[in-house]
Amino acid sequence: MGCAIPFGLNSRQMTAWMYEGNGLKLMREFYAKYNIINFPGGNTGAQMGGWYRKEIKTVADLKGMKFRVGGFAGRVFERMGGVPQNIPGGEIYQALEKGTIDAAEWVGPYDDQKLGFNKVAPHYYYPGWWEGGPQLDFFINQKAFNALTPEYKAIVENAAANAHVDMQAKYDGRNPKALKELVGAGAKLHPFPDAVMDLAFKESMALYAEISAKNASWAKIYADYSKFRADSNQWFRFTEARYDTFMQRQKL
Repeated sequence: MGCAIPFGLNSRQMTAWMYEGNGLKLMREFYAKYNIINFPGGNTGAQMGGWYRKEIKTVADLKGMKFRVGGFAGRVFERMGGVPQNIPGGEIYQALEKGTIDAAEWVGPYDDQKLGFNKVAPHYYYPGWWEGGPQLDFFINQKAFNALTPEYKAIVENAAANAHVDMQAKYDGRNPKALKELVGAGAKLHPFPDAVMDLAFKESMALYAEISAKNASWAKIYADYSKFRADSNQWFRFTEARYDTFMQRQKL
């Protein structure tokens, strides 16, 4: 939850939960068990859903699909009938080219373009429902941080905050150009079918309920996280979502 979970907070909501909600407090309580203090240090914004050798038209198309994806997304994808694969970034292109895997997700246009996935898997899906607002953190040894002077502590905290803003700005600034170039080079953009999104959401919520029943640390943080998500989504529905939907229909 300190980074992203399927159908979690978007980047602005994540920052709000961290700084204005209980996010930073709860995550630091958890990391303290491991002698770690965390500082939010970046966010990519919503990521893309990955590159696929074949088009996805129904949920049945996911059955047996070998998809390079990790973490919670992999657990959800497995519940949907797929076969998650954990492959390092440098090996994805060859695996796609040879057909060792059927699909792969990485980040988004700016990063994906560098690896050339569009040359071996032309179907580019969106959104990356497992990473709607993935946050990066700086992790620092708690004892080492405590040994710093107040001035140095402030420097660390403010440098991380600057990185947090800078990273989001860079992705928002560079992804549009990269996406245009990918489409110009033949990438075929597709939204995930509603049935796929609905099933992914259903399985994600079921997974969280199962974990909450077994893991007290998860249950404590997720209870607060999910409440914040519900309230924030209600607010965004009346402002951001309506404004964005209208603007995206305009010919600019």
